Amino acid sequence: MKKNISFYSEGVKLDGDIYYPDNMTDGEQRAGVVLCHGYTGVKDLYLPDNAAVLNEAGYIVMTFDYKGWGASEGARTRLAPYSRVADVQAAMTLLQIQPEVDEERLGIYGTSYGCATVVWVAAHDKRAKCTVGVVGMGNGARWMRSVRRPDEWIDLLEKSKKDREQRVVSGTSEMAPRDEILLPDRQSAALASAARANNPNALSELPLEYIDETLQFHPEWVVEHIAPRPLLLIAADNDRLVPPEDCQSLYDKAGQPKKMVTLPGVGHYEVYAKPAFDGVMKETVAWFEEHLPAQQMIDNVI
Repeated sequence: MKKNISFYSEGVKLDGDIYYPDNMTDGEQRAGVVLCHGYTGVKDLYLPDNAAVLNEAGYIVMTFDYKGWGASEGARTRLAPYSRVADVQAAMTLLQIQPEVDEERLGIYGTSYGCATVVWVAAHDKRAKCTVGVVGMGNGARWMRSVRRPDEWIDLLEKSKKDREQRVVSGTSEMAPRDEILLPDRQSAALASAARANNPNALSELPLEYIDETLQFHPEWVVEHIAPRPLLLIAADNDRLVPPEDCQSLYDKAGQPKKMVTLPGVGHYEVYAKPAFDGVMKETVAWFEEHLPAQQMIDNVI
């Protein structure tokens, strides 16, 4: 069962969905998981598939759109990484107050840029009892540099500087094709285009302020503060959009308990389709079941 909900983050109304397992009984409480999409994703792109698998495993699952995306209110098409952190925390609160959810047992899951977001959230918010991040980056500037030739990198910085100066005097950011900011490889371009083709909320243009916002967001600076709560990271060894080395940097700086899984022969957008998707969710469900069981185990007292 899916229930559409609305809630507020920093005074802005957001749109979300809560997915419930089919086998819940009256008065029962389950662990809840908030799913977080990536750079230019929306809640109805990919995440319903994750929710279905987690529902089958017994979890109550929430998806939502960040400010300015999908049906959520707010400035359109902003990245605003720290505002996204606030959105995730608001989503956690909304999930906590559902009567079917055990407020002491919340997990968070993020994919691509959502991985960076949930790492930041978990490092600062101890309500996140278990965290999973998939094909994410540890350092925004290093990532954007790593997928560009030197002249492309210099051009990007010059565009960013020009737009930063324009924004401060005009209040607006220049729009650019999505592919100029989120530089696609051949593999990603085809898969991403096919997935986004039939989604009206999937945008083809973004403001250049995305560059500044990404260059200054480095979750590897805070990932160590998640411990002793568990962290699972999943990378794809043929990821040409977010190289697996960037996810490795998060793992190296994280404390225990932690685990990193690298999927062989898999590209960035392939994690959203079978058979790679099955591998992602097998590891995800196993991690949550080990560290955040869907149902509270109570010993029988005779």
